[in-house]
Amino acid sequence: MTKQHTLKQSFSLQGKGLHTGLKIHITFHPAPENHGYKIKRTDMEDEPVIEAIAENVISTQRGTVLSKNNVQVSTVEHALSALYALQVDNCLIEVDAPEFPILDGSAIEYVRAIEKAGLQEQKADRDYYIVKNKIEVKDEESGSSLVVLPDDQFVVMSLIAFDSDILDSQFATLDRLSDYKDEIAASRTFVFVREVEPLLENNLIKGGDLDNAIVIYERQISQERFDLLADKMQVAHKDATQLGYIMNKPLVYPNEPARHKLLDIIGDIALIGKPIRGRIIATCPGHKINTRLARLIRKDIKLNEVQAPLYNPNIPPLMDITRIKELLPHRFPFLLVERVIELGDNYIVGVKNVSVNEPYFQGHFPEEPVMPGVLLIESMAQTGGLLVLHQVDDPHRYSTYFLRIDGVKFRQKVVPGDTLIFRLELLAEIRHGISNMKGYCFVGDKLVCEAEFMAQIIKNK
Repeated sequence: MTKQHTLKQSFSLQGKGLHTGLKIHITFHPAPENHGYKIKRTDMEDEPVIEAIAENVISTQRGTVLSKNNVQVSTVEHALSALYALQVDNCLIEVDAPEFPILDGSAIEYVRAIEKAGLQEQKADRDYYIVKNKIEVKDEESGSSLVVLPDDQFVVMSLIAFDSDILDSQFATLDRLSDYKDEIAASRTFVFVREVEPLLENNLIKGGDLDNAIVIYERQISQERFDLLADKMQVAHKDATQLGYIMNKPLVYPNEPARHKLLDIIGDIALIGKPIRGRIIATCPGHKINTRLARLIRKDIKLNEVQAPLYNPNIPPLMDITRIKELLPHRFPFLLVERVIELGDNYIVGVKNVSVNEPYFQGHFPEEPVMPGVLLIESMAQTGGLLVLHQVDDPHRYSTYFLRIDGVKFRQKVVPGDTLIFRLELLAEIRHGISNMKGYCFVGDKLVCEAEFMAQIIKNK
């Protein structure tokens, strides 16, 4: 799925809030391209909207809480996990309460509803965050850590450990998003009985019960105290001498808590705002460290407006120099693109290796060879020309001419030995033979040049 997707139609769910105990209605709507996930509070005046991004996280106590302009919404992670895993890129979520409904404590109801609504492919390409180097975040106090490594797809591994005879160490992994529904989605949130009292004292889990969570009773308390907790949560009394899992529904998987932690990781990583290609290895994860990682990646995205495309010279190109010469009229010494490695409906990625034998280095400059900036612009323009000309019949009968060049920025010099990677994307549909493009030129991961072009494709006489 290289294109962005949204829902084919809206759907609604209802249930109680885990912390507020309120009866909550939530509706998921299709959204336009590049919209991302946004949450509208329909119960408030003017129906304010909160973007589901890491910068808007204000709290991670027993759930992820988003806020903007003093408006907040909590317990968003299960719904976002389902949207992300089912590869829904754009969605507007309307909710009539300050939190999402807990449902059964997992993401399975969201998954089933998304599948029933169906997905709609959109025209825009999906913009991945590609992990190229190791990223690591640690919490020395808790011992939690997240490590992200390069990978061809999205993979998550989660290890949890607790000081408990009933739930000590568990491990879970998700190798393919296509396995999410069967392997992860039904995993419920979990809580230890020893944690319930402090949560109630903090005015939380008003909607918690034995049907929407895994409840672990591993340290015996008096029957009187056990009954008092049951009364506060409005659940049936249990035998205080019987340790173990005390929820109504048995475990779905032997390692269900570890799988739920993995589910939460995906929901929090969705706050990056774009899908990831990388492998996440989590040790004792939680919402706090998950959202720290999401913020770190968001910061990297902001610092690097566009990521450099991946270039693996071992993979055969989509267009080699022979095919390029069939499309472009340029020849030595002015053919300035040598490979095309990616090609979509509205974008293209090309490559040029800069040799010390380039003729312009004789005069630019003999003692300090630097590729002229105008030739970087020309290289990008030729790459963009390939995007256009490969779509026409008899491309050798056409030529492309500049009409305008705007927003040119040179960020660092290009020297012999550099490999240039060009990414050109259409800013609008081609009309009357006129194309508008944005071009980027990279060396490695570094952006060295960018510009916007307007060009006209004219049939040769």
